Amino acid sequence: ILTSLEKLEVAPPSPGQLKHVFFHNALPFVGFGFLDNAIMIAAGTQIELSIGVILGISTMAGAALGNLVSDLAGLGLAGYVEALASRLGLSIPDLTPKQADMWQTRLSAHLGKAIGVTIGCILGMFPLLFFGDEEEKLEEKN
Repeated sequence: ILTSLEKLEVAPPSPGQLKHVFFHNALPFVGFGFLDNAIMIAAGTQIELSIGVILGISTMAGAALGNLVSDLAGLGLAGYVEALASRLGLSIPDLTPKQADMWQTRLSAHLGKAIGVTIGCILGMFPLLFFGDEEEKLEEKN
């Protein structure tokens, strides 16, 4: 025999709760995407223009090494990005454990992360504004 508690189904999260989940997940990923792309572009360009010229490595090898530097920096900076995101006042969504495990909540969290990292990566492309001259000089040397 089922007890009355077992018969009760948990209501799915409200649209407001799902929005909260979305932004709670998106905000730190804007920071991650921004740092990842900005560091990768800056490091990859400097590697290509310095070590790359000396060793004769390709642009893609410079980009790959820039990605390595960016990934290593991301490991060290992850805690700071999360701390900054929590300082911005975005509290943890108020959900029951069953609501947090529902497909709607997981979808909202994944969409928040995907859109957040996309925005962050686009914003993190800003170093490209400063590297046009160096690449032109490198092409002139070749």
